[in-house]
Amino acid sequence: YGAKIRAPHALVMTFLFKSGSLREKLRSIAQATYTHSRNLAYFVFTYKGLMAAQSRLQGKKIPFHSFFAACIGGWLVFGENNPINSQIIMYLLSRILFGLSRLAVEKGYIPQPRQDPFPLLAALVWGTVLWLFEYHRETLQPSLQSSMTYLYEDSEVWHDLSDFLIYNKRTDPK
Repeated sequence: YGAKIRAPHALVMTFLFKSGSLREKLRSIAQATYTHSRNLAYFVFTYKGLMAAQSRLQGKKIPFHSFFAACIGGWLVFGENNPINSQIIMYLLSRILFGLSRLAVEKGYIPQPRQDPFPLLAALVWGTVLWLFEYHRETLQPSLQSSMTYLYEDSEVWHDLSDFLIYNKRTDPK
């Protein structure tokens, strides 16, 4: 599963934003795919093993088991701050926030919105990320910085159609 998810992403991001030889790019893609796949496999093994051990020790499965097993697995497997783990954690965090928001409405902790809050959320997210990009760029993840640089700065210089189709960061011979 990790290879299925990471390989296409690594391929696109590497060829869009990384420099180097074809061999270096392919090695980078393979390394990212391997790391993502390995970490997911280690995490699943750790999580399932701890779930089984807890269930066996207590004679039944209880909700806390899931949280505890995942915390231990997350610490052991995803605790190193590297680009792959960082991206996985950010992916999960965004989905957790959506899930917790829905759960809070479902449980009655917050009222059901009268209108769809998504447009407001979209406005706040884009406003915040562009403000951070313009004034506190170093706080953003490097791959997000690269994407935003490509979209909002590199796009100000055009040579020909290949800039749009391939990559528009090149030096002109003078």
